[in-house]
Amino acid sequence: MQHDIQVLDRVKSAYATLRPSEQRVADQVLADPEKCTRCTIAELADQVQVSQPTVVRLVQALGFDGYRSFKYCLLRDRSGKSPKSPYFDHLGDFDLKPWDRLEDLPLKETRIAGRLLEDALKFLSADALSRAVRMLATARTIDIYGVENSVTPASDLLTKLTYLGLNCRMHTDTYLQQISAAHLGVADVAVAVSHSGCSIDTVKALKQARKAGAGTIAITSPKEPLLGKYADVCLSTGGRALSIYGSAIFSRIPDLAVVDLLYMGIIQSDYERFSRSLDKSGAVIADRGYGDE
Repeated sequence: MQHDIQVLDRVKSAYATLRPSEQRVADQVLADPEKCTRCTIAELADQVQVSQPTVVRLVQALGFDGYRSFKYCLLRDRSGKSPKSPYFDHLGDFDLKPWDRLEDLPLKETRIAGRLLEDALKFLSADALSRAVRMLATARTIDIYGVENSVTPASDLLTKLTYLGLNCRMHTDTYLQQISAAHLGVADVAVAVSHSGCSIDTVKALKQARKAGAGTIAITSPKEPLLGKYADVCLSTGGRALSIYGSAIFSRIPDLAVVDLLYMGIIQSDYERFSRSLDKSGAVIADRGYGDE
């Protein structure tokens, strides 16, 4: 159902298909919509002598997922400020609604994160992961590129590889990323992180690294081939398209999962070597916490 249809128009359109008990609720909404905006579901049900589940069935028949969203849209209609859609569509998969309660958000986020991780798993190639692990484990120098939202997974990769004793570097300045890439050689590897796959500065840096002869890895979505064009290995973070705001919230989840897989894969590739490196790194910062005085 189109979200730009006002609530009262929906009621009129659906009226003939409603059950008699639901029509009684609809009659009340049509007769005094202003009053309905101030009623709880229990109060509205009591006014027309029906059960609360009857009210719920009515609002669902009108295309709403619950009474809260129905009342919100009715209120917006009455104020004359009804948007074309009651949903913030620009948040993409987050599906955040103005009537959502704070306590509902953890479960909503968990479900979305789960879907994104499942999506990434479907698209991730075991062969590509294996190739990327070998390249990183044997690289002389590893350059890492990322901007905006991708800085978080890129920084996490830098941290994990440094703990493993690998020689890594990452510049947050995009000019320095490209300059650094130009000084790589055939023994080096560059890793670019971009969920969209079309961040121009990240693409330029990876292109420059390939031109310099370095091995190249892209952590990106398979939907956009631009970054992958300059990658020897593409690690997919899933095919689900995210809007700019949805991406800001959620694109890091599959990206970070791929970073974790690279970290675990490198350790497994030479367990003794990288276990020693982790022990050495841990010993260096063993006194980082305050002990008992």
